[in-house]
Amino acid sequence: SWTLDNYRELLRVNVYFQTLFRSMWIAARVMLFSLLLGYPLAYYLSFHAGRRKELFYQLVIIPLWVSYLVRVYAWKTILGSDGVLNTLLQYVHLTRHPLDFFLYSPFAVVLTLTHIYTPFAFLPIYASLEHIPRHLVEASQDLGASPFQTFWRVIFPLSIPGVVAGATFAFVLSLGDFLAPLLLGGPSGIMISNIVVSLFGAAYNWPLGAAISFCMMVLVVALLFMSEKLEKKWSFR
Repeated sequence: SWTLDNYRELLRVNVYFQTLFRSMWIAARVMLFSLLLGYPLAYYLSFHAGRRKELFYQLVIIPLWVSYLVRVYAWKTILGSDGVLNTLLQYVHLTRHPLDFFLYSPFAVVLTLTHIYTPFAFLPIYASLEHIPRHLVEASQDLGASPFQTFWRVIFPLSIPGVVAGATFAFVLSLGDFLAPLLLGGPSGIMISNIVVSLFGAAYNWPLGAAISFCMMVLVVALLFMSEKLEKKWSFR
């Protein structure tokens, strides 16, 4: 029968809100790191790569051809106690024993999701930079602006729609991810999607899982609506 008891359960049990806030914090860090990696790369390809632009662009896109699961297991191999990173640190005598915090931690989840979703942040930023009229950049330089002033007052404001779109991609996709936290997160890296999976699977509590899913959908739709408004506000006409 139709009831609101499952939504009351969400308000009553703090663990759901705590997990949601942890998931949003992880997604926010993934979004930030993806932008910090994606924007400089997109800027270089758009303005300085020259004839090598197509080659570098393909190198950025190639990771998207590899299975998501393969990339997650690759990072598990790298970050494990007997993995590539710990072995290298012990070989160069920086550590005497494997570092446990690399794997089964929020650090591992953020690092893996940043690697996976940086191309999704890069693509809209690159598209927005490519659509900036080059005569505006030339006019700024002719008027005596320094390279930094040209970037900060001409290029960056015109690329904000791409930045907003890339940030939205990285945040929303990270917020809904459940496989990377399952394989790399451990108890401290569990995200809200993992709770939904367990409620539908192991606990067999579909109504509560559906209630959490609906709340997540409302949050994502609100984020997409805000993103659309910001993109229209900053779009170049």
